[in-house]
Amino acid sequence: MSCLSKSLIKVKGGGDTVSFIEDFYYGNIEPQECTTELTKKVKKSLNELSGKEEHLTSILADKEQELFADYVATYIKFSSLCNANSFTVGFRLGARFTYDTFIEKGKDK
Repeated sequence: MSCLSKSLIKVKGGGDTVSFIEDFYYGNIEPQECTTELTKKVKKSLNELSGKEEHLTSILADKEQELFADYVATYIKFSSLCNANSFTVGFRLGARFTYDTFIEKGKDK
């Protein structure tokens, strides 16, 4: 079941059925919380990353471990900001496609 399907099942706002917009209004659609099945490539990369992090942590001295942990935390914040920006840009592009689909500019009817 997709994130959207799951979000449409739980309704904070009232009746048994709600529209997509109502669901969004009531906070049932939170894209950052949508998780999908990890692809084989993503799982492999995640395992490699985890292994390298464990290895670095095991060979670094205490001060370097703190610096590395700070680096990882900073990278996670950076990545989160990039993901949010990408979502915003994608949403705006989708809205423009939708607008352009239904509104004909400069054409006589």
